[in-house]
Amino acid sequence: MLLGDIAETLRLAAEHRLGDTRMRLFHPIGFMLASPAESAEEAFEYFEHAQVEDKYDGIRAQAHVSGGEVRIYSRTLDEVTESFPELPDALAGFPGELILDGEIVAWHRPENSTDVGRALPFTEIQKRLGRKAVTQKLMREVPVAYVVFDVLYSDGDLMIDAPLEARSESLDRIFARAVQFPGGRARVRTRGAQGQLAFEPVVEAPPAAQVLRAPVTRVSSAEELAQVFEQALERGNEGLMIKDVESPYAPGRRGKSWLKLKRELATLDVVVTAVEFGHGKRASVLSDYTFAVRASETDETLLNVGKAYTGLTDVEIAEMTQWFLNHTVGDEGWRREVEPSIVVEVAFNAVMASDRHNSGFALRFPRIVRLRPDKTPQQIDTLERVREVFEGQKKNYPKPA
Repeated sequence: MLLGDIAETLRLAAEHRLGDTRMRLFHPIGFMLASPAESAEEAFEYFEHAQVEDKYDGIRAQAHVSGGEVRIYSRTLDEVTESFPELPDALAGFPGELILDGEIVAWHRPENSTDVGRALPFTEIQKRLGRKAVTQKLMREVPVAYVVFDVLYSDGDLMIDAPLEARSESLDRIFARAVQFPGGRARVRTRGAQGQLAFEPVVEAPPAAQVLRAPVTRVSSAEELAQVFEQALERGNEGLMIKDVESPYAPGRRGKSWLKLKRELATLDVVVTAVEFGHGKRASVLSDYTFAVRASETDETLLNVGKAYTGLTDVEIAEMTQWFLNHTVGDEGWRREVEPSIVVEVAFNAVMASDRHNSGFALRFPRIVRLRPDKTPQQIDTLERVREVFEGQKKNYPKPA
């Protein structure tokens, strides 16, 4: 993990010198992951003292910085620097050698305002993905910010074993010394518990990115956490990240030291149109459900809008597997088209325009809330309802200038 070189690792092992391993920049470290919490009360079952940040709906990213050279890696450990060509300039002014962890988000900052701005929904940052060339026009239409919430390495010190509280203090010092050059010259600073971020004026320049210190607060009770959660939703963010201040950084692991508290955008009643066999312990059951809405109140054509594989119990999945096997209308082996009779309620975090499904939309992070045997396929939601939710998302966010 530290060397990114299996041959060098084997050489050190053969010489009984693995303890001499030192971090090598410009290859990614596994990302620490969070587990979901159903409520503020549940979050405090795992630790007493929490550091809390807004949960942004963007792209997790790890930035490696050294001597003006910057490379950015995604959660899949792929380099994505070219997808965000304005970010290296903004990060190049950070001192020393660094590995930072954060979220790349579409960002709107009102013109002629001291307001630092706010993150936009994932549907905006999605416009920047999968493009071989990012034009200045696109950078202007979808400006981005890199919101940093952790530091893994700083000037020769690997910090993953340090507690979060110490890493946060180090990150504050890094930002206090940082000078950013996003086309012009700018210095970033933070003030206040929720990080009222302020910037000195930036010379007018080509499209530029901002690098922001993620606002942090501390909470000591479920009641206080619930209040901060509502404030995060009012700011248009997904929810909260709740972190144990004593936790080390655990690369590639998902545990209870980091929790995420989110509220789904809405729910839809949909009908299952196809099912697939799962993976691992679910390889023998049909646990992945593709689902659809009706075209309209008068048109019962079914239009797929997503696929979910979480939410039901093992008992429910086993029972539904037998039903689907008995009501298959098209057998593709690993996947089966089924009689559209089973209605489920699904929750999700966003609606995206997408050509993945014949509806033209796709639900982001859908999960099954419950089976709805009390409803018939004629009573499920329509494409109009999906479109209403999609349009409602855009109304809740300012349009980028």
